[in-house]
Amino acid sequence: MKRFVETALVLATSPAWLALSAAVAAAVALFDGRPVTFTQERAGLGGRVFRMMKFRTMRDVDAPDVERITRLGRILRATSLDELPQLFHVLSGRMSLVGPRPLPARYLPRYSPRQARRHEVRPGITGWAQVNGRNALSWDEKFRLDVWYVDNRSFALDVKILFMTAAKVFRRDGIDSSATETMGEFTCAS
Repeated sequence: MKRFVETALVLATSPAWLALSAAVAAAVALFDGRPVTFTQERAGLGGRVFRMMKFRTMRDVDAPDVERITRLGRILRATSLDELPQLFHVLSGRMSLVGPRPLPARYLPRYSPRQARRHEVRPGITGWAQVNGRNALSWDEKFRLDVWYVDNRSFALDVKILFMTAAKVFRRDGIDSSATETMGEFTCAS
């Protein structure tokens, strides 16, 4: 049922998000150059690897992530507009609107059995960890919230998370330099 509702919602809103995506793509091309998207192998449902796409927010230079993020990239991250291309992944069934955020595939062998439970559901564009701290959380806290979501998921919880996400983006709640930067590398289970 969740997949049907999400697909219907994404299709119904496609005129709006496709137009917004075109505007974001044009802005990235104009201010930051090409390519306008960034792809990376991420782990999805059952740990299956897929190539996730986002709007590019960083320069392709050899420097720490904090120095690579462009001015436009900071705005896109703060407003979550960099995530718009992931709606195509929702349509294809690789992602869900709500679920644990898909992490780089290289992390797969590093998870404890409990942490790996995050792959029992489709990864989401937003999730319980995102509305409860985002990048301000430690890896242990993120994984604990991801597993909590897996154990407690429901339609009502998904709706709550979507409304909490919209409120956080609209109010720019929790959006500061730490919330718009990348999370440090996950090295191993603790």
